[in-house]
Amino acid sequence: MADRALDPAISLALQAARQAIDRGEYGHCLRLLEPLAAAHGPESAIGAGVRLLMATALMGQGQNEQAADCCRSLKACVDITLRAQAKDLLTVLEAPALQRPRHWSLTLPDLGQQGALLEGSGGGGGLAGRHRQRRPPEPPPPVGPTPAPVGFAAIVAVLLAALLLLPLLGGCMEVRTELRFEGPGRLQLSHRLRSDSGQLTPWQRRFAEALHAGPASFRSQQQGEIQLLSTAVLPADQALAALQRSLNTAAELAGVSLPAAVLQLQERNWLVGVRQRLSLMVDLTPLPPLPGVELSLRLLPVSAAAVIAASPQAVISLPRQAGGEAQLLWSLQSGQRNVLELHCWRWSRLGLGGLVIAGALVLVSLLQRIRLRLGFGLPELPA
Repeated sequence: MADRALDPAISLALQAARQAIDRGEYGHCLRLLEPLAAAHGPESAIGAGVRLLMATALMGQGQNEQAADCCRSLKACVDITLRAQAKDLLTVLEAPALQRPRHWSLTLPDLGQQGALLEGSGGGGGLAGRHRQRRPPEPPPPVGPTPAPVGFAAIVAVLLAALLLLPLLGGCMEVRTELRFEGPGRLQLSHRLRSDSGQLTPWQRRFAEALHAGPASFRSQQQGEIQLLSTAVLPADQALAALQRSLNTAAELAGVSLPAAVLQLQERNWLVGVRQRLSLMVDLTPLPPLPGVELSLRLLPVSAAAVIAASPQAVISLPRQAGGEAQLLWSLQSGQRNVLELHCWRWSRLGLGGLVIAGALVLVSLLQRIRLRLGFGLPELPA
């Protein structure tokens, strides 16, 4: 309801009524609005606005029922906005009152009554008498046994494991193991250690010292920022045993207990070559994922066609080296079971040479037989 469209006297009366509501003078507001309510019915916009103000003043006095009657009388108002306001206000007034629990409120004792009782009991009581009459505090309500902090204990365990591993690793690093097939039944094992800082981490230094002291006699060689630890060319079973000891040593230095790895090399000699089948299974499930740590295995010379199965990471074929050797790179995934299976042939130079010589002898025999059949006879020395 816009006051500028009303009679100036009515506008002044409504403005005075609103100011009285703002000051909390609800009785004065009702006395100003009663003549206007009598002059204008609830169906008009002026009468509806007057009755809304009266309902607000009645609510301030605590007369909610009379305020609700004012709102009900506005159902016939022609102004949709005022009728909707009256309906919303009536909904609030007719809402059921919720019972407030007694323990939500704090009840203060009647100090005047307690003072009268103390004075009637005699003036000599004083402070000592009040202390004697004070009731002891009630014990707190029982809350039951405190549950064990399982979640907190798990978080503490993870943090302690990280704090123990980080000093050992000491930053981003790469550990690349190499298996070189030198011939049938002959392997060479190498470990390449590299760190982003240009210096070996504490874990890498301890790992190198442990390999030097081991039975495989690893030789150390510095290649720029890379330290190469390699063995001599060993029989296949000795090379695989050295690889198993290297895995166990790495796990012990990191403080992690890993299951035994499965390393098998099966060979079958066919004179002209050896059929090889290599199976590797490294279970890194107990090792949590460590950011900045790269573990990989490089195989050479091995082509990509020799790979039968690789999981969870696929095998990558690297560019050929200067000698033309094919090489494969297999990354190990922490927290998972890593499986690799290869199947390839290693040709024997001696066997191939013997096969070529045998073929040449057969060819010479055939040519000589053809010569005899043509009537040339056996070759003779000149007279």
